[in-house]
Amino acid sequence: MAVSVLVVDDSSFIRKRVCEILDADSHIEVIGTASNGREAIDRAQDLQPDVITMDVEMPVMDGITAVRHIMAQRPCPILMFSSLTTEGAKATLDALEAGAVDFLPKNMDEISSDREFAKRQLRARVRLIGARGLERAVQARPPATSRAPEAPRPASEAGHGRIDLSRYELLLIGTSTGGPAALPRVLGPLPAEFPLPIVLLQHMPGSFTPPFAQRLDSLCRIGVKHAGDRDELRPGSAVLAPGGTQLEIEKQGGAYVARVRPATSDQTYKPCVDITFASAARAAGGKVLAIVLTGMGADGREGARELKARGATVWVQDEASCVVAGMPVAVAEAGLSDRILPLDEIGALLSEGASHWIS
Repeated sequence: MAVSVLVVDDSSFIRKRVCEILDADSHIEVIGTASNGREAIDRAQDLQPDVITMDVEMPVMDGITAVRHIMAQRPCPILMFSSLTTEGAKATLDALEAGAVDFLPKNMDEISSDREFAKRQLRARVRLIGARGLERAVQARPPATSRAPEAPRPASEAGHGRIDLSRYELLLIGTSTGGPAALPRVLGPLPAEFPLPIVLLQHMPGSFTPPFAQRLDSLCRIGVKHAGDRDELRPGSAVLAPGGTQLEIEKQGGAYVARVRPATSDQTYKPCVDITFASAARAAGGKVLAIVLTGMGADGREGARELKARGATVWVQDEASCVVAGMPVAVAEAGLSDRILPLDEIGALLSEGASHWIS
């Protein structure tokens, strides 16, 4: 069955272009278009599409407001089109916070200089988020914009047992599609005095990662900052790898530091979870707890393999709570995961482990 799509953009040229790209895929059917947010709400109710592509800036009603209304009335996976500017990044993060599941650059040239590759990326993203279905899109929605609950459900209630954080010196978290909504739900429950340094790897353009780090910092009790080269990794704080770069971890003296280096043209993911995980394996051996969350593709699998070879621990998010389960499933199917956990239980386990260490 084809994934049905509603295309929303105030530009008739863009609407036509997106429709042509999507209609070229026999597994996708464009069932309608809308030229503003108000019209999008009405058409979403009438047509009940599997996926909506949504522009951010539109007359009558903007895309962010439309996302909020649609997710409140009849939730549907929404893919945002965004400009890769600082303001565009902030608006897109607002849309993801409102319930959109993913985003792509509005300008095809910003996806890739290869136009055909960019078109394939758009079709693949629509097919993937459409295939997840309504139930999983709703499960992956972020909560209200307030901080995460102070008292998450104890991990023992989930039957997974306690985690001994004293075994580790680093916590690494890698994610892609669905990550902007998932990361606050993992980090939000952590106490300000969380005992491990945290490194966050989110597939995201370079213009998006600084405002995303600021947003995470405002939502979490731990500190979150945009990583700089040679930043020391400290307990109770997280660094977010800059988009368009590669972050490696080195041990210098008694401290771990982040080395931020330019990515090369042949590298698909920038930042790449595999690269950071592998560097942590070299620097810290088995004293690493690595977590792979929702995301498309298999980034993280080979890095997890290197970590496991040195005795490290790897957790993955379960398929049911992912927006796209490619990354965690790739790790699990390779036999590299120590635990497969629902999204909200990950933060609960980490929080409980921290409370026992602190006490």
